[in-house]
Amino acid sequence: MNFKLISKYRPTGDQPKAVRQLVEGLEQGDREQTLLGVTGSGKTFTMANVIARMNRPTLVLAHNKTLAAQLCSEFREFFPENAVEYFVSYYDYYQPEAYIPTTDTYIEKDSAINDEIDKLRHSATSALSERRDVIIVASVSCIYSLGDPIDYRTMVISLRPGMRKKRDDLLRKLVEIQYERNDVNFVRNKFRVRGDVVEIFPVQSTESAVRVEFFGDEIDRIREINPLTGEVKADLKHVAIYPASHYIVPQEKMKRAIGDIEREMEERVRFFKSKNKLIEAQRIEERTRYDMEMLAEVGFCKGIENYSRVLSGRAPGSSPFTLLDYFPKDFLMFVDESHVTLPQVRSMYAGDRARKDALVNYGFRLPSAYDNRPLNFDEFYRHINQVVFVSATPG
Repeated sequence: MNFKLISKYRPTGDQPKAVRQLVEGLEQGDREQTLLGVTGSGKTFTMANVIARMNRPTLVLAHNKTLAAQLCSEFREFFPENAVEYFVSYYDYYQPEAYIPTTDTYIEKDSAINDEIDKLRHSATSALSERRDVIIVASVSCIYSLGDPIDYRTMVISLRPGMRKKRDDLLRKLVEIQYERNDVNFVRNKFRVRGDVVEIFPVQSTESAVRVEFFGDEIDRIREINPLTGEVKADLKHVAIYPASHYIVPQEKMKRAIGDIEREMEERVRFFKSKNKLIEAQRIEERTRYDMEMLAEVGFCKGIENYSRVLSGRAPGSSPFTLLDYFPKDFLMFVDESHVTLPQVRSMYAGDRARKDALVNYGFRLPSAYDNRPLNFDEFYRHINQVVFVSATPG
């Protein structure tokens, strides 16, 4: 489906010229362009016209949640028939894991996740997997480590009426992609079972659930329902159930990753013992073995993001997977308020690295935790296909 811009206004003043020149530059293959305009000059409307003309998946990068929410609201008004998504940090409160050697103080990670924003993040990544008419408005947190997009898409459960599938096989697959069974509290990323009927509340939804009705070992019917009342909204010919976590990996890959984690842990224990740091050696072994047991039993552990490089099978020091990797190669990027946003992108890597040094050096994390990080600026720049920097003219 193509982008369809709906507005009672038409480009005026310098806007038609700006749209024409930006589109010509993009069609000619220009990698970088700049759109300058004072506040209130209609830069967002100009961006919308360029997106409608180019018809490519688009990332709009903003420097904070508030600006991202404002831009998302405006783009949804311009493109009501297309997918306009919102991707920002899902933490209402976040205290990162840290260690202060001077006072021997370990600060455990503490956070409060906003369930609505988590839903919107999953909605964004699932939209990129299903269609091309997608605009994602994101904060700079989108350059932070995320799971492997190939694993994420591989683990999707695709269901159709008439498909041969056992009910218990579906239940096992749901548990594998981090859905939880709860027959009483039916909320997002949960499922419930009543005889031959399985009801699933998709992770990217809050208004609709899916009812899968079995007849023997065959899917008889799939319906979209109201999760509160059970009222049937529509009969579905197909439904895709996306994983409840971006850090999901297949079981075979998980087994290999656990082996790699154990080898890295043993190497780290030997290193600490060779330096006569027995406390650090004991600490890293105890913490890592507990995480390995959790990964083996339930496929998840607290702080799983610190093993993201091992889970995805990447080489040490390689670029982490981020939201940018979920886009197709021909995607278009707009960096709004680029004079503020780009310095933020540049500074995120150094701040994260400094905090991890103490955790790794004192046995709280394995060295692979370094690779759970934001992109550095050079990596961010390499991910760019074509970009338009948008900024207000300095006064």
